[in-house]
Amino acid sequence: MSRANLAPERLRRLRDRFDLPDLAHMDDSIVNGTHMPAAGEPLPLAMFTAPRVDYSLHRLAHYTATTPDKFQNYVLFTNYQFYVDEFVRLGHELMRATDDPEARAYRSQYIAFCEPGNRVTSNANLGAAASTGELAQRLPQMPAYHLMRADSCGITMVNIGIGPSNAKTITDHIAVLRPHVWLMLGHCAGLRRTQQLGDYALAHGYVRDDHVLDADLPLWVPVPPLAEVQVALESAVAQASGLSGYDLKRIMRTGTVATIDNRNWELREQAEILRRFSQSRAIALDMESATIAANGFRFRVPYGTLLCVSDRPLHGELKLPGMANKFYRDRVDQHLKIGVLAL
Repeated sequence: MSRANLAPERLRRLRDRFDLPDLAHMDDSIVNGTHMPAAGEPLPLAMFTAPRVDYSLHRLAHYTATTPDKFQNYVLFTNYQFYVDEFVRLGHELMRATDDPEARAYRSQYIAFCEPGNRVTSNANLGAAASTGELAQRLPQMPAYHLMRADSCGITMVNIGIGPSNAKTITDHIAVLRPHVWLMLGHCAGLRRTQQLGDYALAHGYVRDDHVLDADLPLWVPVPPLAEVQVALESAVAQASGLSGYDLKRIMRTGTVATIDNRNWELREQAEILRRFSQSRAIALDMESATIAANGFRFRVPYGTLLCVSDRPLHGELKLPGMANKFYRDRVDQHLKIGVLAL
């Protein structure tokens, strides 16, 4: 009988038979660099204690509706369901058998595609059996989808929704799996007059106005760009768009991304916030990127951010339903392809 099926009185009796989580052994002092072992005390062997890892593995299953063993070493985060829809379409396409030798060779690197509820579709190109498991009846808070390889070097995509709290929560827990890299693909407000809807913003710095990590990673700690990730993202944009040189620079701008914790910042008095944008040289504004990058720096997980301009509120181009729908159709496919190519 699973714990979910236990009556409340039986749940209360678990503490008589099993150890309960002890918050004294659950903190992040090791990875935060604040752990001070006493004289003669053994030094940590890892960045996380065993109870912390166990806690995160359970949280991952809860938030994503997939078990931790399905997660891959390369992770994409997004804040829009449109990206997930395209990733699901791609995943199922790669699982279908094909007679084209080149396509078959490419598809055969992936063994299965997993969706929330641990619904696993096996790769028909490998002679695998049909799908197993059932799709989750209700999507979890941050559903995850996994394009799986036998060596776990496939791609996981997580829809983290909106806001720095979700971004911190999911990266806190995925970090215990020690992924090779995580990237943020999402939409942003373009802050510069020269930008157009659909342009890309490649972050090489972050303004951390999200505040959710202030106690764990002080604001005076820099969150630097990582050269290998930056080059991979720029190369992927060039390959997906077919552009180079000045033409590539016209659709992709590199600069500072500001991450804020107030989605309705437009309703605030504008002078102070516009001054901050100007002083930081920010080119884009969102609610997740700096959180994901800062937690990547904190947890020693390589990170990167490529955003797509979906509105320009400072220049009168607000995100309206009709404009947004056309924008999503035109740009999401290319943006996701860029993320996959970069990984």
